[in-house]
Amino acid sequence: MKINVGVDIEEVERFAEYIKDKKYLKRIFSDEEISYSIARKNPLQHLAASFAAKEAVWKALSSKNRKFAITDISIKRSKTGRPHVYIKNKRCKKIDISLSHTSKYVIAFAIVF
Repeated sequence: MKINVGVDIEEVERFAEYIKDKKYLKRIFSDEEISYSIARKNPLQHLAASFAAKEAVWKALSSKNRKFAITDISIKRSKTGRPHVYIKNKRCKKIDISLSHTSKYVIAFAIVF
């Protein structure tokens, strides 16, 4: 079995300008990702984490036959807060992600197995 890995790191502050532009947010994030992030104490960290996760998944899938856009990837959280990957609104159980952040940076790892 082949395993692919993707990683992405983002500066949290980069998302400060994006959060003001609802049109931009809707082009990049799902409604659920936006709602989840805005409802948090530090919405910029959560937007950055979702974006990094999407990028990491995209990179991990780069060697596979991709027939979707990066905007087809969304990150949804379980009731416990654990992130899960959805592509075209279907949960991808063969993709696992891990997210971490500080006040300045977020990092995301994706493993496709």
